[in-house]
Amino acid sequence: MKRVVVTGAGGGIGAALARRFAADGAKVVVSDINPDAAGKTAAEINGIAVAADAASEEDVRNLVERAHAELGGIDLFCSNAGVLSAGDENTPDQQWERDFGVNVMSHVYVTRALLPKWLDSGEPKRLLITVSAAGLLTLLGSATYSVTKHAALAYAEWLRATYAHRGLIVQALCPQGVRTDMLTGGNARGSGSAALLSEGALEPSEVAELVAASVRENQFLILPHPEVAEYYRLRAADPDRWLGGMNKMQRGFEARK
Repeated sequence: MKRVVVTGAGGGIGAALARRFAADGAKVVVSDINPDAAGKTAAEINGIAVAADAASEEDVRNLVERAHAELGGIDLFCSNAGVLSAGDENTPDQQWERDFGVNVMSHVYVTRALLPKWLDSGEPKRLLITVSAAGLLTLLGSATYSVTKHAALAYAEWLRATYAHRGLIVQALCPQGVRTDMLTGGNARGSGSAALLSEGALEPSEVAELVAASVRENQFLILPHPEVAEYYRLRAADPDRWLGGMNKMQRGFEARK
């Protein structure tokens, strides 16, 4: 991958991806809603910083156009930006809309801007969507994260099924716990699952290493935590048992409060 764009790259998994691809010789456009964070990561890797709100279609369109102009094209777009909010059915509508915008519509905006340039171009193009294991399973304590990550996975699946024959390779990155602000920050602690996820949490650099290897292949799901595949199989094979286990876990969280 010689020409790469990474969103949400001011820190966490996004910054690790930017560093890893740059180490492989790629020219990387680093995007983040925080201009200073984007600039810091870009300076580390001799990349190009572009401040953009992933939930804004105008910002995303401008990011794609800028990256295309600066790099002469885009081989891999890592649609990585995401947000986590603790909450339930009473989470305010404004937060639901913001989380849906970042965790779902950002990917829609990326494809609206990219696919006219990519489809039937004569060479494969890759879109990596950072979903989360929550998109395959769920995240206790965060209704918005669980719902929007399921939607992100569904959109990635739809893209792969619809455009694979036209040169688009879509891959869904679905880690469990990763040692980023999303896991250690206040919203994560409020989710009730943070302590459990922290036990097997990976460093962002470990996730980036796996991604760098996986984008040389074509598998749809990238699972940094192999146990997620087994959980996903159990969920599909016996949903009542799986939901019973999740509810037991929820009761345990509540008992410790």
